[in-house]
Amino acid sequence: MNLQIFKTSILLIFIIILQNCKSDISHSVKPNIIIILSDDQGWGDLSINGNKNIETPNIDKLAREGVTFDRFYVCPVCSPTRAELLTGRSHVRGGVYSTSAGGERLDPDETTIAEIFKDAGYATAAYGKWHNGMQPPYHPNARGFDDYYGFCSGHWGNYFSPQLEHNGKLVKGKGFIIDDLTDHGLSFIENNRDKPFLLYLPFNTPHSPMQVPGEWWEKYENKNLVMFSRDGDAEDTLFTKSALAMCENIDWNVGRVMAKIDESGLSEKTIIIYYSDNGPNSWRWNGNMKGRKGSTDEGGVRSPLFIKWEGMLKTGKKIMEITSVTDLFPTLIDLAGIKFTPEKPLDGISLKPLLMEESPQWNERCIVNHWGKRTSIRSQRFRLDNEGRLYDMVNDPGQYSDVSSQYPEETSALMTVKEKWINEVLTELPESDNRPFTIGHPGFAYTQIPARDGIPHGNIERSNRFPNCTFFTNWKSVSDSITWNAEVLADGDFEVTLYYTCPSVDTGSMVELSFGNSKLNTVISEAHDPPLTGMENDKIPRMESYIKDFKPMKMGTIRLKKGTGLLTLKALEMPGSQVMDFRLLMFERK
Repeated sequence: MNLQIFKTSILLIFIIILQNCKSDISHSVKPNIIIILSDDQGWGDLSINGNKNIETPNIDKLAREGVTFDRFYVCPVCSPTRAELLTGRSHVRGGVYSTSAGGERLDPDETTIAEIFKDAGYATAAYGKWHNGMQPPYHPNARGFDDYYGFCSGHWGNYFSPQLEHNGKLVKGKGFIIDDLTDHGLSFIENNRDKPFLLYLPFNTPHSPMQVPGEWWEKYENKNLVMFSRDGDAEDTLFTKSALAMCENIDWNVGRVMAKIDESGLSEKTIIIYYSDNGPNSWRWNGNMKGRKGSTDEGGVRSPLFIKWEGMLKTGKKIMEITSVTDLFPTLIDLAGIKFTPEKPLDGISLKPLLMEESPQWNERCIVNHWGKRTSIRSQRFRLDNEGRLYDMVNDPGQYSDVSSQYPEETSALMTVKEKWINEVLTELPESDNRPFTIGHPGFAYTQIPARDGIPHGNIERSNRFPNCTFFTNWKSVSDSITWNAEVLADGDFEVTLYYTCPSVDTGSMVELSFGNSKLNTVISEAHDPPLTGMENDKIPRMESYIKDFKPMKMGTIRLKKGTGLLTLKALEMPGSQVMDFRLLMFERK
């Protein structure tokens, strides 16, 4: 054989072997993982999906250079989607049934993706809106994340240099919150560029309040929109403009993350994922789908999903099979080559075959979308809505025509899926939530007990019906009180800091904090009466509570014994017309 032909043959064989083995390369390396999650951004809030009102060049680039999942489904609202990412299981299995007042907490016995990657030698960090529990063992630092910066509630009241927390300690943010969270992400990448890492960036926009820096708002303030919601009469165009401006800011920050990965030489070692947690938070253009945030129809649960892994995933590939947020958990573990045997049944399945193979074997499946008392079932072709109507999602993606009478067998089959899920999965969620709010986990220094989780008694009122970022006001009598159903996890001495406001004419009230036989008294001696704020940065009036700059006051040290009971804050003396407005208690183990 001619020597040149022999060399060429050997080279071709080597190339073929390399190509055939490519899908297994991930098991010999530990790819970095970056998960970017937007909040209340609809499928249609991207130019890559056809919206001519907006420009999202960086996310569009991520889609073009990665893989697009055309029919990817999340939950109708925020905290359930986050829980399903973390566990690969339906949110109801993990105890998540609400978005506030404790119902957002993910049960501590659920294994999270961060715990798995941390055990595999990864550095782990989360920067942003957690929304799956505030007090350890629900806190992100207790769920596998080495570093956490952001807020644990469902929404926040101010996006410009707000009060946040860093690993449990309250701190002041720096600049616009999404830019700030991204800055922390970039620093984390830089500090861990020589070892594998898992970075979770759960952004909190375009969730209301509608605040965005001027440079993004200026483009939209006087912009003429050209695409609108199918429910045009219900659309608030000012809200739409605000949301799109916030989405363009997200896009800019996604570009910063992508540039950092490229500059660091980590492109071929890093998997980047982008998606949203539910449908749009207003009526605006969303591909003419039915429903929005909170709905179990297509528009409430269809999300963009783009996954990029340079050199490993085919660029520009579009996957048409239906997929779910629960699939991300087993997919990332599979791509990273981590050996994991789940102790509880997963609802998600690994998408690696769809990502890596040209003609994968893939079984027909159904995806359940549930929230509150509404349950919808999605198959590859059909959607059975909460009312039992059937829609042909291939020929009628907008859900205009009920075809249940034309497809009785398909309707019956999906009804059976729905009934089975309700009887076998939904029953895992208890009828009542008896979980107390935890204090004093022995492995953590700080525990926040906010007004959000408290129950007011007497005259005391919550500053807004949406609890997450509220405070208590109208404290007019010594017979008024605030209580929390609490559990102290371990004996200890705790320094307690109270965050309050009080005008000078009403100072002097003596308040008592008690748990069991332990009591701690202090006097509100220093006036602090700042105005309500937030409206100066809002582009439209908000639904949620306005905020104030609450003053920290050290109450002293209290000795708490392990056990459950009522944590009570009440006034013993009230010389003025009110006691105070109350925001939170911070317990620090001494």
